[in-house]
Amino acid sequence: MTLEGTGEGHTISATTNIPTTARLRHRRLTLRHREALMGYVVISPWIIGFLVFTAFPMLFSLVLAGTDWELLGKARWVGLANVQTMLTDNLFWKSLWNTTFYTVLAVPSGLLAALGVALLLNRRVLGTNVYRLLAYLPSQLPAVATAILWFLIFSPNYGLANDVLNFLHLPPSQWIWSVHMAKPSLVIKSAWSFGGAMIIFLAGLQGIPKTLYEAAKIDGASAWGQFRYITVPMLSPIIFFNLVLGLITSYQVFTDVFVMTQGGPGNATLMLVLYIYQNAFSYFRMGYAALLSWVLFLITLALTLGQFALSRRWVYYEGESR
Repeated sequence: MTLEGTGEGHTISATTNIPTTARLRHRRLTLRHREALMGYVVISPWIIGFLVFTAFPMLFSLVLAGTDWELLGKARWVGLANVQTMLTDNLFWKSLWNTTFYTVLAVPSGLLAALGVALLLNRRVLGTNVYRLLAYLPSQLPAVATAILWFLIFSPNYGLANDVLNFLHLPPSQWIWSVHMAKPSLVIKSAWSFGGAMIIFLAGLQGIPKTLYEAAKIDGASAWGQFRYITVPMLSPIIFFNLVLGLITSYQVFTDVFVMTQGGPGNATLMLVLYIYQNAFSYFRMGYAALLSWVLFLITLALTLGQFALSRRWVYYEGESR
């Protein structure tokens, strides 16, 4: 760009060149800002929903955990009184024990059921897609309807479960009406909800290179050897993923217990989430319920972090050097 002017009879001329790189850099920064702005606009419904329905309730419950609030009146700050109540609350420890017992049985059985069915459905047979659909559908049924169906199945008088025992010439059971069989009955019911984990296992199985099995067969490996030394290591990230989800889900079990047992008989199925619900909406102890909710959150967080720490010892990722 040339600038010309006159001053005291002299002509002034100057040539100024704006660097092309500076222009391009300015345009790139402007484009990035526009893209970032549009990105935030697109995800703004999720951000607003997260802040309103997740972040704010969590922070509010954290403050509420130190209060005595009956929902309709004013909240009264009590500090650590709710913690002292929790430490001496027998029902809290009972619900925590029941939830842990349920988790220890339900998570492994659910994983084994999902993996077993996925192995069967991974075979190339006629009607495989139909079998996959039938195996997956039960996990997509409404939770309340499924719980009512299993409530009828476990009926000691006309339920299908006792009909199966009679067919096998085994003594009938009281199932969810028995203090000793109530939790195992819920575990049996949960094992049938393996559809989601099964689909993930099936996807993982189809991602294992067939050449590995072919090489193993040439070396004379048995079916068990192929499963142990090829399938399990290659599926270990999938197993880890389903394990973490299973732990979180099992510690939050609520619908089955609420519909089928209401925590009975004799508090044998009083799970932690059900106890939180009872304190909040039956006893109107909102502050105490908020504290128990945070205890549940910390337990699931600790279990998840523990699994991530232990995963370094047994989870294998393809291409990873050890």
